[in-house]
This record gives sequence, structure tokens and C-alpha cells, in this order.
Amino acid sequence: MAISLSVVLLLAVIMVVLIRGGSLKAGPALVAVLFGFFLASTGMAPAINRFFNSLAESINQISL
Repeated sequence: MAISLSVVLLLAVIMVVLIRGGSLKAGPALVAVLFGFFLASTGMAPAINRFFNSLAESINQISL
């Protein structure tokens, strides 16, 4: 849950920066948000969630 919330906040900040910088217009941003919203309700959502969880665990285990 904490990882999901962090990713959502990070992506929201990136989207706001892109919109304010003029790189991304409000229309395509809204389409991207709606796509993500509807994608979350499909059968692919658990597989995507597992992928990002395993990616986060892999990054967490990297020691410098």
C-alpha cells in the first residue's frame, strides 16, 4: 500500500510539472489518467501490481 501511494504521488507530481512546463497539455493528461483508472479495473491490474511490487523489491535489495 505504501509503495502504491508513493508511486501515485510521484506520478502526480511529474504530471503537474509536465503540464505547467507546457510539455503536456491538459487533454492528453486527462486521457492518461482515465486510461490508468480504467486499466486498474481490468484483469491486467493484478499482473501489473505484481510487476511493480517485484521491481520495488529488486530496487530495495540493491546495496551500494
